[in-house]
Amino acid sequence: MDNEIQLISDGDGLAVIGDPVAIERFLVSEGLPSKDLGLHRLGPALGKAAGVAQAGSEITANSGRWMKLTEESAKIATKFPLVKNSSSGNLHATLRGQNGQFVKNLQFVKGSPLTNPALLAGAAGLMAQLAMQQTMNEITDYLATIDEKVDDVLRAQKDAVLARMIGVGFVIEEAMTIRDQRGRVDEITWSKVQGAPATIAETQAYALRQLDALAEKLERKTTIGDLAKAAKEAESKGREWLAVLARCFQLQDAVAVLELDRVLDASPGELDGHRLGLKAARQNRLELISRCTERLMARMDAAAGKANTKVLLHPMDSPAVVQSSNHVSIAIVDFHGRLGIERARQSSEARRWADAAKEVTDKALETGADGVGAAMRLGNETLGRAKWATGKLSSRIAERALRRRGDDEKD
Repeated sequence: MDNEIQLISDGDGLAVIGDPVAIERFLVSEGLPSKDLGLHRLGPALGKAAGVAQAGSEITANSGRWMKLTEESAKIATKFPLVKNSSSGNLHATLRGQNGQFVKNLQFVKGSPLTNPALLAGAAGLMAQLAMQQTMNEITDYLATIDEKVDDVLRAQKDAVLARMIGVGFVIEEAMTIRDQRGRVDEITWSKVQGAPATIAETQAYALRQLDALAEKLERKTTIGDLAKAAKEAESKGREWLAVLARCFQLQDAVAVLELDRVLDASPGELDGHRLGLKAARQNRLELISRCTERLMARMDAAAGKANTKVLLHPMDSPAVVQSSNHVSIAIVDFHGRLGIERARQSSEARRWADAAKEVTDKALETGADGVGAAMRLGNETLGRAKWATGKLSSRIAERALRRRGDDEKD
């Protein structure tokens, strides 16, 4: 079975397990870049566990590679249709090399070392860790590209909640360093970070409330001037709170990586169930963050729409609102992409004052003839009335003058 490999997909990444030579041949034939899955880390843990000693020896004879699930790597699923595993929820396929090509078996090979449940469960746990570490790296890049790095934002705050998270971050980073050096998370290392999730969750909730407050403030503003000020505040403050949320998510993923290592070391038989629980909790966090940030984006869109209707009366403030809306939306879309929340959105476009003025002029021209005609008719009617009134007045004046003259002659 030297030319047999196992494909595993968990929705975030794709792993290839089997003989190192066969794996390399497969990856080269498909043109896929990859990184070490770290399969060797399962050997000691599974070798000690009752009933899975065989899996430990099988791991020694095989290796694994991992790649993030991208458009290119996802094509593997169509080329070699994968079958869902009922217990893990992941997709699997057993491939065999034939004349330099790999073909999919219609079912798992009975008794194949690569389909050992303990081995597959352990590999799924390693895949989850690599996917979270990939997201952590992307968040690090994201924080490095924004104007205000999250540490600067946190230090500028005097709130005790944010101050505590700085300390928690130091502790988690220390634990990750020890893990990298030792290759495992022992009880002492784990005891240092056990209380971290509560502090991170508290900070996350605080940041979400701040974003909601910005959205509510936008909703309450009625004048374009006030709306412009609120939009500018949302642009500057919103970016900072997105950075805080990104840091929270990064630390939560780090804790999950440590947690999976701890479960693997202490209770390897529970690894797969724990992995699924962490995956569900992570998805809940993503949905919560998504709802809050999209709410702010919707308020900014509404503000931009309102500003566009008032651009002629507010040539400075209206475009400023739309510009702030676009900046916030771009920041949120970038933030979503780093966390794996994919949303497509088109930016609003501010109407130029001249365009708005031209639109008003064009409408005036369309009804111009009727307007001029109405004005002329009104003018003629007014002139006629004026002449009639003048004639009547002149007649009365003349009549009075004659009466006075007659009275004078009598005297």
